[in-house]
Amino acid sequence: MTDRRLWSYQDIAAHIRVRPDTVRSYRKHGLLPPPDAVQHGKPYWYADTVHTWIASRPSNRGR
Repeated sequence: MTDRRLWSYQDIAAHIRVRPDTVRSYRKHGLLPPPDAVQHGKPYWYADTVHTWIASRPSNRGR
């Protein structure tokens, strides 16, 4: 089952327990996947995209 909720920088930051500016920095440096949708000029990611990205992060270390 796919999760089609769209997450903003704030949602991603809350999930990985960092500040929204940190998530923006990840995107700026190419560490965050491209957004799944852009609404009114703001990027959003599907929850499944975020979960896949989190699992592949080097700092995940099997959590």
